[in-house]
Amino acid sequence: MAAAVTSPAPAVVWAFAAAACVKLLLIPTYRSTDFDVHRYWLALTHALPARRWYTDASSQWTLDYPPFFAYFSRLLALPAPLVDASLVSLPVPDAPPSFAYLLYLRLTVAFSDLLLLVSVLLLATGAHRRRRPFLALALVLWSPALLAVDHVHFQYNGFLLGLLLLSLHFLEQGRDLAGGVVFAALLCSKHLFLVAVPVYFVYLFRHYCCGRGVVRGLGRLVLMGSGVASVFAAAFVPFLYYGQMQQLFNRMFPFGRGLCHAYWAPNFWVFYITLDKILAFLLRRLGFNIQIPEASFTGGLVGNSSPFAVLPKFHVIRCSRCCLRTKNIQ
Repeated sequence: MAAAVTSPAPAVVWAFAAAACVKLLLIPTYRSTDFDVHRYWLALTHALPARRWYTDASSQWTLDYPPFFAYFSRLLALPAPLVDASLVSLPVPDAPPSFAYLLYLRLTVAFSDLLLLVSVLLLATGAHRRRRPFLALALVLWSPALLAVDHVHFQYNGFLLGLLLLSLHFLEQGRDLAGGVVFAALLCSKHLFLVAVPVYFVYLFRHYCCGRGVVRGLGRLVLMGSGVASVFAAAFVPFLYYGQMQQLFNRMFPFGRGLCHAYWAPNFWVFYITLDKILAFLLRRLGFNIQIPEASFTGGLVGNSSPFAVLPKFHVIRCSRCCLRTKNIQ
């Protein structure tokens, strides 16, 4: 008689509970610029109508995430007045937040991590009841990066990672349409995940649409396209109606900041910066008088940055039709 397979779900829940206790201990940690950003977004989405979310410039912490994250902030703001009305009032005071204010925002991050728990539990059972190693699942819940970035610095990456893992669970179960729709919702929450679009497109096109005959494959392609388009319509059509699409995309893709933002850039230009640092170091060792700008990795403010010591510096200019061009200024 085959031995019964023990479900890893209870162990996963215990690992999540232990991680939650650590998160509570991290509540009094330092106040970052991202804390101020999300503090303002919470008030913005509660105090102002949606038509003003992407046009309001009363703060330096302008909303620059896609609409689903704005809706998420609005949802988190709903119970806030029950704790303290100042949590969702504008303008946001410059004074350090009260402990109740700090506690509420920290708990919203910990609470949103429940989606991560659900996704990990679904993956724990696996397709066809395959059991996954508990250690691998616990490492997701105990990720040092998530603890440091979300519960110290302040972000909601655990919630977003939960969406990604939920999408992967659906793909594993053979529910490709659901997986594609959830991934579209993730893109409408944080556009940084655009880097995964080519992988998803190739997989879904090959696995969901191809090899099933021309007619059926075309039908599935239309079905997948309709599902994804419906998600994007739910996110962006209201702002299309308000006539704010250009403003929204300018916020999401702020080319006006220059090639780099707060000295870093999650794209090709990070290699440009790294090369500049290496060249500056080598030239100084060879006796050249090279002035290396001070690095600012966590400034968080919107603004142009010119951190290059050796390589040509660039900035962004606008043409008469409001297009963006990059110009060498050295």
